[in-house]
Amino acid sequence: MYEVEAIDMPRIPGQRKPSIASVNIEVAPEAILVAAVLEGHHDQFTQLYDLYAPLVHGILLARVPRNEVDDLVQDIFLHALKKLHTLRDRAAFGPWIAMIARNRAMDFHRQSRSTEAVTDDMRTTDTSGSRATELLEIVRSLPDAYRETLVLRLVEGMTGPEIASRTGLTPASVRVNLHRGMKLLREKLGFREGL
Repeated sequence: MYEVEAIDMPRIPGQRKPSIASVNIEVAPEAILVAAVLEGHHDQFTQLYDLYAPLVHGILLARVPRNEVDDLVQDIFLHALKKLHTLRDRAAFGPWIAMIARNRAMDFHRQSRSTEAVTDDMRTTDTSGSRATELLEIVRSLPDAYRETLVLRLVEGMTGPEIASRTGLTPASVRVNLHRGMKLLREKLGFREGL
């Protein structure tokens, strides 16, 4: 929080002269970090990465194969660093990088990739991650809004208010998306209401 001194205003006839007062202005931490990076302090980008990597990871995890997520997170932050000067509102870094992540996920699916059929001899006997993979696939089958907020909450461990502040959604939208998403997830998993 910065303190700014008010300007000594001229006296208007019939009114008291305003006194010099301190005014508190809230500045978002990401706005300060963005400004520092734009001023050449590229080491500050690490802090932006630490704040927003879980958001980007969650968005990608909801949309692309798990084995592609880590590389895409790195690509997105590298792209964001190069394009940071195009960000209009420095306090909107979260929604901006979330949009980049969503667009990159769509680009991933647009690219033509050759696929190879899985044969019996290629399968692994390790089933430790198979249940998690199965659950992630069920979450991925949900509508976009629910899928993304559920992954950010359940996988990345973000709270509702964190999801709202970092994605630019309203807290009410996040609550609704989480509630409806959990309801759909329970239905897909075969849980009955009231359990």
